[in-house]
Amino acid sequence: MDEVGMVVEAELSLLRPDVRSSAQAVEALLDPDFVEVGASGRRWDRPAMVAALSSGEITDPEPIHATEVAGVQLADDLVHVTYVSRRTGGAPVRRSSLWRRTDGTWRLYYHQGTPADVASGNG
Repeated sequence: MDEVGMVVEAELSLLRPDVRSSAQAVEALLDPDFVEVGASGRRWDRPAMVAALSSGEITDPEPIHATEVAGVQLADDLVHVTYVSRRTGGAPVRRSSLWRRTDGTWRLYYHQGTPADVASGNG
């Protein structure tokens, strides 16, 4: 599998409840300098995200669905992943992630979620 494919696979694994609920799995995927600006506008750092996911605060029992998944390698150690996510019964969110490779390991460095209205073409 190529670098972009490995990163996309890692990104999509973060949508699965079994991964999201495991602090160890999430810590392995998030860069020590991880930052997220969620669809709510809330800013998360790595410790806050690991705690919220593993406690169930923001983990659904069902997987989050992803469409329009794309990835592009921007530099040797940087991959950009975009997709639209949707929780069961929820509104779509456009997602953008930057993954960086440090010491040979790809980890999620930055993530942004923006509410979208993809059905109308305005998202």
